[in-house]
Amino acid sequence: MSHRGSQWLVFACVAIAQFMVILDVTVINVALPAIKVQLHFGNAAIGWVVTAYVLAFGGFLLFGGRAADLFGRRRMLLTGMAAFTACSFLAGISPDPALLIVLRGAQGLSAALMSPAALSIVLATFSQGNKRNQALGYWSMVATAGAAAGLLLGGVLTEYAGWRWNFFINVPVGVVMSVVIARVVPAYGPRETRATLDVPGAALVTAGLMAAVFYFTQAPAWGWLGARTLPALAGALVLLGLFVVHEQRAEQPLVPLAIFRNRSVSGANAAMAAVYGGNLGMFFLITLYLQLVEHYSAVGTGLAILPVPVVMGPVAAQMRRLIARHGPRRYLILGPALVAAGMAWACFLPVHGNYLLHLLPALLVMPVGYGMSYPSAYAAATGGVPARQAGLASGLISTAQQMGGAIGLAVISAVAASYTASATGESGRQALTSGYNLAMAVAAGLTLLASVIAATVIRSAARRRQEHQPRESNVRRQSYASSAGGSA
Repeated sequence: MSHRGSQWLVFACVAIAQFMVILDVTVINVALPAIKVQLHFGNAAIGWVVTAYVLAFGGFLLFGGRAADLFGRRRMLLTGMAAFTACSFLAGISPDPALLIVLRGAQGLSAALMSPAALSIVLATFSQGNKRNQALGYWSMVATAGAAAGLLLGGVLTEYAGWRWNFFINVPVGVVMSVVIARVVPAYGPRETRATLDVPGAALVTAGLMAAVFYFTQAPAWGWLGARTLPALAGALVLLGLFVVHEQRAEQPLVPLAIFRNRSVSGANAAMAAVYGGNLGMFFLITLYLQLVEHYSAVGTGLAILPVPVVMGPVAAQMRRLIARHGPRRYLILGPALVAAGMAWACFLPVHGNYLLHLLPALLVMPVGYGMSYPSAYAAATGGVPARQAGLASGLISTAQQMGGAIGLAVISAVAASYTASATGESGRQALTSGYNLAMAVAAGLTLLASVIAATVIRSAARRRQEHQPRESNVRRQSYASSAGGSA
């Protein structure tokens, strides 16, 4: 097999692992009503089947990224996949609500070990340039395709096989892929043999992120300033503040804060958080609109959303040439703007909508923007980062994605619910639709924020060259002066 062929085989292996991780964020959503009935969940408790996964996944991503750098990327990927597969099987046979919630949290932790390790393997496999940009384009397609496929697959499995198969489906895939990855993917051993994991830093940032995710996921139901949510917000702020102080003093920090001086890295992470927040919110709103207002089945809802990954794939595949030629900045400005335009179209959904007229145009425009946005964000967030920090960079962009998604989804769902609850004089379906339309406008504004961040924070390639030229001129003048002095 050629070197190029082996590279893409490695990519395929880790992409399947990432697909499993993203799929599990959405695949269970359609099955929640069936789980609620069979396991006798309470109305408040059923949401924890999703929340437990998101909490652990978002909270442990930085830990997982750093662990991949210190202990080996393939090792952490296989460790996470083995745990993920085992937890999926146990969740599938779980007879108890509390046990299912615990296992979903364990699944999220396992996913947090897999995801940054998988992306860092992609960065190590493809050197910077056209091939890496192409790989990152496909990688972004895997993320959105996994989210969309989860809705479709969850509906099919729940309707025809039972909700437990939403978990069981991971078992054969996980077993087969573990064997294949062990044979195909290079070891990618530790980059820093003498370094140790910053345990206090890992504990502080993990606890802080989990508290933040908990606050934003529960605030819509418990109140943004409620007695049960404010302690979580205060805890998140204190823990993350202590983490920053600790990292400034640590000899071997979990996250060297100097990485954020790279405006490409910091801007791309912020833009990713905004884009993905709008993305999850969009899927959430359209899924509810189709099922609750237009009375689509679970399978029909998945098919209706299918244009998103179908259109996004070819666009993302072409981004490697464009990013190589122009850099990621302009596409990280244009992409979210296109997504926001598609969302603006979907802000006027009627109660008795026509799919071809009222929704399909938005579902064709938005994936074009996503196809531009995600590869550009990945390229900007990981370009120029030293190889020894590839896992860290992967963990950062994955954390930004999941934290942005959790916060965006919480805000958007809260807007929809609060408007619907306060709507008087409107029928039930009209109130729901009006709430979804208003929330979609919020999603569009959040997504457009990513364009503003990219335009103001990330420097263009031409400007970076201009900034480097004076430094190089100073170095040459100093070198000339030194040589002249030596000659004298």
